[in-house]
Amino acid sequence: MARHLITSALPYINGIKHLGNMVGSMLPADVYSRYLRQRGHDVLYICATDEHGTPAELAAKERGLPVAEFCAQAHDAQKAVYDGFELAFDYFGRSSSQQNVEITQHFARKLNENGFIEERAIRQVYSPADGRFLPDRYVEGTCPHCGYDKARGDQCENCTRVLDPTDLINPRSAISGSTELEVRETKHLFLLQSKLQGEVEAWIDEVGDEWPQLSSSIARKWLTEGLHDRAITRDLDWGVPVPADTWPELAAEGKVFYVWFDAPIEYIGATKEWSDLDPSSRDWKSWWYEADDVRYTEFMGKDNVPFHTVMFPATELGVREPWKKVDYVKAFNWLNYYGGKFSTSQRRGVFTHDALEILPADYWRYFMMANAPESDDTSFTWEHFAATVNKDLADTLGNFVNRVLSFSRKRFGDDVPAGHAAGEAEVKLGEEIARLLAEYEAQMEALQFRKAAAALRALWSAGNSYLEEKAPWLEIKTDPDGAALTLRTAMNLIHLYSVISEPFIPASAKAMRHAFALDSDTATWVTAEQAKSLDTVPAGTAFTVPPVLFAKISEEDLETYRERFGGEESV
Repeated sequence: MARHLITSALPYINGIKHLGNMVGSMLPADVYSRYLRQRGHDVLYICATDEHGTPAELAAKERGLPVAEFCAQAHDAQKAVYDGFELAFDYFGRSSSQQNVEITQHFARKLNENGFIEERAIRQVYSPADGRFLPDRYVEGTCPHCGYDKARGDQCENCTRVLDPTDLINPRSAISGSTELEVRETKHLFLLQSKLQGEVEAWIDEVGDEWPQLSSSIARKWLTEGLHDRAITRDLDWGVPVPADTWPELAAEGKVFYVWFDAPIEYIGATKEWSDLDPSSRDWKSWWYEADDVRYTEFMGKDNVPFHTVMFPATELGVREPWKKVDYVKAFNWLNYYGGKFSTSQRRGVFTHDALEILPADYWRYFMMANAPESDDTSFTWEHFAATVNKDLADTLGNFVNRVLSFSRKRFGDDVPAGHAAGEAEVKLGEEIARLLAEYEAQMEALQFRKAAAALRALWSAGNSYLEEKAPWLEIKTDPDGAALTLRTAMNLIHLYSVISEPFIPASAKAMRHAFALDSDTATWVTAEQAKSLDTVPAGTAFTVPPVLFAKISEEDLETYRERFGGEESV
């Protein structure tokens, strides 16, 4: 079996994420990880909170907390939500960890030794009132293009124009509000990406053709426009410090590395965090250093693609050490809310902690993956959500489970009935299940999650079609053994569903498995050939009828959700 390293884009520390963040990185990575584990592969799924940079400092200031304390609390809050969604990380770390500090500084030293880092003087806004240089985002003012009075020094959120802090009218410090700003000279480290462009292009030519169109097109667009040398340090209080043994003057000035330099390195750092918890049985380097036997897959939204397909690979190449580079980049488009963006300030959209407050995780997990924004942007609406839950989960799967188990208990008691040996209808069903399962496996292997969800739904539907065709509620009147066979076969379908549905709806899958008193609660994958026989649950096995797996969403529920979260088309 192969070794699979899986990472999802690190969620930023300042606030609970919305459903779009979840479906664009962490959830599909979890679904894929679960599937691979079931197939017997050695899987390491790594993620972490991204804790450095300007927004973290500003968010901490707004809360009146030291930034380290704010980040610790925010990490725990995010982790609690991800636990609620049953994201089965092998480790969920923090980019502020000492492990990430050490590895980031190692990368910087090696890049410098190899001639890919240069110290340059630049002119930057300085605030005497704050006693510090201000990163672009710390400077606010009026946009010279549209007149928006809260434009930032890097971009106007209103008209989306890219700006320089010196472009702003009436600029002020975002920290103190002071308008007494100066432009002073300061020194920073630059990563000479221009010198690495050819190597990055050659690497993408080697591996990029396998990537989805969205990932490869974004990477190649950046390369076509040309890689520019990029400042990788900032004048901030919070971040990975520039090492004093290499740049003593910059270290004395308190320079830290730019968040986008250290954040991707945290994939390695978090793996070392994981390994350091049990060093006798975990070897972090075997996953990252000379790891030719590892298949590395990354999951992310399309806005993160340039950093992971161009900038971080350039860093890894420039280090001149055999660090593992990504094999497959699965990128996603946007999940919007009624055609517009999710917005905390405008109370538009569903955020992950609110989602778990109103409905169990499996409702959200299934809906998001069945409608994943793979080929284009998609839009969440409460009407579509309710229709999907009610039809696929409540009617097709949940109702099948309840009908079969309730009817069998009523007519045959608390054990799986025996009845006739399998007949023509069961052989035909087995062939159909095997075909659909092979399709499901193919789509999961290809990381086509919408198509995989459609194949899973087709497997559930096949059980309903078989039940309607055999009609055990009529069959029992003239052929009780025939009805017993039908119900025994249907119960084996339920157990099969409990295994193959695990990646999408783990809690419900577990409830289905627990309905049967089998020797082990195993979700080990069933091959298409094994599925043909439908005999995993033998006659005589005790069973119980679980509570309703999925409650339908009513029109009254919908009205409540629309009122709480907003539910009108964006104009």
